[in-house]
Amino acid sequence: MSARPTLSLSLQFADKRHKEALPRHKVARWLRAALDTDAEIAVRLVDAEEGQALNRDYRQKDYATNVLTFDYASEPVVMADLILCSPVIEREAQEQGKDLVAHYAHMLVHGALHAQGWDHEDPEEAEAMEAREREVLAALGFGDPYAD
Repeated sequence: MSARPTLSLSLQFADKRHKEALPRHKVARWLRAALDTDAEIAVRLVDAEEGQALNRDYRQKDYATNVLTFDYASEPVVMADLILCSPVIEREAQEQGKDLVAHYAHMLVHGALHAQGWDHEDPEEAEAMEAREREVLAALGFGDPYAD
């Protein structure tokens, strides 16, 4: 059995609205569960304005999205920034009838998978990535994020 990946985590709350729901030890646990190799990850929770500016400037999409992954290296260590937009995640959780913490865990796992090269641009990639997300989240005690 191989050792669990190590994680160097920077957790930043530019938007503090859900800080109590996201203690460092939980965020680290969720990310580690999605990692196949050692990683250095910065997680930044932002408001809608910063989320929209980053999405517009780096993806040419002028709206705030739930999670943005900036991956810088995948070998020998995954290096990435994950930007989570708190108001978008909160709205999605409410609209989809999901627990807020479970939705944050899903977005962190989703971002960590992107940082490792997973994608969902075509149907086969999306199916594989969603299956991996379900597997990781189930191991963490969360339900299927794609269930209706």
